[in-house]
Amino acid sequence: MTHKNPSFIRAALVVAGLALAAPSGCEAEPPLRTGGPAAGWPIYAGDAGGSRYSPLDEIRPDNVHALEVVWTYRTGDVVDEVTRHRNHSFQSTPILLDEALFFCTPRSRVVSLDAETGRERWVFDPEVDLSRGHYNLNCRGVAFWLDPAAAPGTHCRLGIYLAAADARLIALDADTGTRCSRFGTGGEVDFSTDVGPFKPGEYGISSPPVVVGNLVIVGSSIAENRRVEMPSGKVHAFDARSGELRWSWDPIPRDPDDPARETWRGDSADRTGAANVWSLISADPARDLVFVPTSSPSPDFYGGERVGDNRHADSVVALRASTGERVWSFQTVHHDLWDYDLASQPVLIDWWRDGRKIPLVVQGTKMGNLFILHRETGEPVFPVEERPVPQTTVPGETTSPTQPFPSWPPPLTPQGLGPEDAWGLTLWDRGKCREMIGAMRSEGIFTPPSFEGTVVLPGSAGGSNWGSVAYDPTRRWIIANTSNIATTIQLVPKDRADFRRDSGAHVSRAEQEGTPYVARTGVLVSPLDVPCNEPPWGSLMALDLDAQKIVWRVPLGTTRDLAPLGIALPWGTPNMGGPIVTAGGLVFIAAALDDYLRAFDIETGEELWKGRLPAGGQATPMTYRVRDDGRQLVVIAAGGHNQMQTTRGDSVLAFALPEPRPGAR
Repeated sequence: MTHKNPSFIRAALVVAGLALAAPSGCEAEPPLRTGGPAAGWPIYAGDAGGSRYSPLDEIRPDNVHALEVVWTYRTGDVVDEVTRHRNHSFQSTPILLDEALFFCTPRSRVVSLDAETGRERWVFDPEVDLSRGHYNLNCRGVAFWLDPAAAPGTHCRLGIYLAAADARLIALDADTGTRCSRFGTGGEVDFSTDVGPFKPGEYGISSPPVVVGNLVIVGSSIAENRRVEMPSGKVHAFDARSGELRWSWDPIPRDPDDPARETWRGDSADRTGAANVWSLISADPARDLVFVPTSSPSPDFYGGERVGDNRHADSVVALRASTGERVWSFQTVHHDLWDYDLASQPVLIDWWRDGRKIPLVVQGTKMGNLFILHRETGEPVFPVEERPVPQTTVPGETTSPTQPFPSWPPPLTPQGLGPEDAWGLTLWDRGKCREMIGAMRSEGIFTPPSFEGTVVLPGSAGGSNWGSVAYDPTRRWIIANTSNIATTIQLVPKDRADFRRDSGAHVSRAEQEGTPYVARTGVLVSPLDVPCNEPPWGSLMALDLDAQKIVWRVPLGTTRDLAPLGIALPWGTPNMGGPIVTAGGLVFIAAALDDYLRAFDIETGEELWKGRLPAGGQATPMTYRVRDDGRQLVVIAAGGHNQMQTTRGDSVLAFALPEPRPGAR
């Protein structure tokens, strides 16, 4: 979930009246390209464990300044009168198979390009039924499966799998883009048939499936805060060849004999929905495990109809890939009332400690807490403490007395905002922020929703979101980007809820049918439309796993595309999308509210280069080299994000170092 109208920065920068000078001077001639072994990007996050790491090192700190656009592809999938009312965002990351790229567009169209030239190979349009499909129109990626029993040249020997916005899993031939007729009915299966009734726009998917062995595993995206009795958040696994359902797993314990049922009072485990897996799933095929990050149960901000810890919602869960059996579960939030669902992909890494290799799961969270768990058991590698947290005063609600906090690392973002922490461009608007905070409940993180209004920092967009973290296996460093914007939640008894009071540029209303309360949520900004918490409002950082310290932290993004006259203050911005790391010693990331792809020196966090994008880069980049004598390319989708109000577009761009000039040495 994100909050609308980043105009909270625009108006205020007229008051600031500041601009940063652009660097000047001549740059040295870039070193000639070095070439090297080919390296691909066959899975959304680079590998099944989500490391977002590439072994390529042609692009380095000493030559990254020379990167240039080598091709651009326009999808034609842009906002129109049909999609204008929906959350239309281009968040896709391509995958590379052989010499072809594959990705999907917001309308779930699949595109294949020649990876070196950007030339279109084919396009498949599933003709998504927008009257049925999910209100979030975005598609983050596709997956592939190589049929080990099929002879070379066989149709659909290499299959591309699309999880479409209207809850269809579709199999395509990678060479032609035509449907695999053996899969389901006409090349597709509907994964919504056993999740219970839902209304138009309530159920679909935005993240790619994951393939383990001969199974295609897919989660779901469920509309938030509409009512108590929402669809089930089941995870489904289908046979990659036939499309037959092999297993499903429900995060909410419907079985009366399930021990987790005790954490759902009364019959709430039978009535409540969601707790779905809308983000990215990771896999450890060697251990026959998949790791699913679950979301909050319905509705988000009032839990009186689901009293208890609500396990296995808001949890990272290890499932047996072949059967769907739950192996272990670790809950990061008990009885979630803040929309603090697990948006980040669990990242699987191997870490050496005392001469032993330890398989880990690194789980980012919207709270800014980073949990590091043993991959085989779910036990914390660094101790996790249950600490007392503020309690509710809302009739009918029961809050958890404690919440889990890791001993290391420390929170990646500030947690909580008191009146003394108020920030503003002037003493006047700082004072207004102090007054607003003082009138609400603001007792630190996990202060529950209230009648007077509650300050929430980090807000429900993070901390970390679906961009997750990247991992450098040579340095054993974790790279994380975070957002840092305070939001508010207020519960209003339904007999007092007034639609007119719920209107405003930064206010949203959630009906929460089946509960006594409407929820009003918003961004905490001053009368000048500036956040009431101190910048940076977005950060990028490196964490040393061996030394257990934060190596560096820098602002991510400027006000370049938010402020009048292009004023570019280095205050950081909220961000959506993730980082990648290369063996060349670079971190590539876009994500921020200004329209740039950036490269940072992994050793220092210094920004070394930024490439202008034609639209918002709320997507994770990827990199590859098709041939040993080819160029290393860095590719990103630039299409903007509806809720973040970045520049809209439909471009995919590839950056590379320039080819050597004839006669150059």
